[in-house]
Amino acid sequence: MRILHILNHTVPANGHVCAMVDLACTQAKQGHQVYVCSGGGGFDALLAQYGVEHVTVDQARKPAIILAALAKTHKAIRRIRPDIVHAHMMTSAVIAAMLRPISGFKLVTSVHNEFQRSSILMGLGQRVIGVSEAVSQAMIERGISPKKMRTVLNGTIGSPRFPRPFPPPLALQRPAIMFVGGLHPRKGVDDLINAFGIVSKINPQTHLYLIGSGPFQSEYESLAAAQAPGRVTFCGHMADPRPYLLGGDIFVLASHAEPAGLVLSEAREAGCAIVATRVGGIPEMVEGGKAGILVPPRRPDLLAEVLLPLLQNPETLAQARANSQINIEKLSLDRVTQETADVYQELLV
Repeated sequence: MRILHILNHTVPANGHVCAMVDLACTQAKQGHQVYVCSGGGGFDALLAQYGVEHVTVDQARKPAIILAALAKTHKAIRRIRPDIVHAHMMTSAVIAAMLRPISGFKLVTSVHNEFQRSSILMGLGQRVIGVSEAVSQAMIERGISPKKMRTVLNGTIGSPRFPRPFPPPLALQRPAIMFVGGLHPRKGVDDLINAFGIVSKINPQTHLYLIGSGPFQSEYESLAAAQAPGRVTFCGHMADPRPYLLGGDIFVLASHAEPAGLVLSEAREAGCAIVATRVGGIPEMVEGGKAGILVPPRRPDLLAEVLLPLLQNPETLAQARANSQINIEKLSLDRVTQETADVYQELLV
């Protein structure tokens, strides 16, 4: 197949970008002719390593830029003649939908950020992929036809973004609680820090590592200094967080909304015990709670209540770490790529 992925950029530290890069590289590895049309970013070199051609098109939401993006994307489509155009963000879906009647390709869209109001525009695709069943059901409730919707649960095992073999684990202050993600309210970072404040008073040797960056970092630094002075480390963004995950004990994702966080796949592969909120696609990423402990969102008290037994009892922690491996093969990138190809084939038959 000739496949063209369209999205806003290829900057790392964005979940939809990582998912697209994983998919595009794996498709190219399987022998498909794969192209990416975006504003560009740090993953362009990796795409090139896999033989994926990148066409730079600025998709900033300004009228003059969008008109230029339409013209440049149309030119690229005329040259590439894709069988499938796969759009990963809202502006990309609109551009592709406007060009489809004059170009004849089949249009697939992926809903990565269902919590955004504008994600309804992903319904412009002839097939719409939700990255979890929770996302698919939410989009159906918002008016997208069930006949269009398909679910391909996220998974990262075998990702080309992370070279093999595994890197060595970092020597951390343990027991170590880990978080990887953007430092902003949707991720429940303040809930995690508040829960850690409760935990650290009972288990003062415990340490919290926050891996990521974001506009609320200074606010969270102040909160951490008040709740658990000297026990929280802000690590910044890491292109490869695996040394931290491998060196830690418990991974926590306290999100208020989460379509299907890729980091849960990465943390499970690293062997962390998983504690996460029961929102969005998170339960699907942890086998409904078999591979991780689920708690309500916005309840740091309950989060602390779950963390304490893991920190106080080595056998309980060991069992939680073992549980994280239950049916982990479900999170393979090969499965994601095959299920996506099945969606493509529905349109091409």
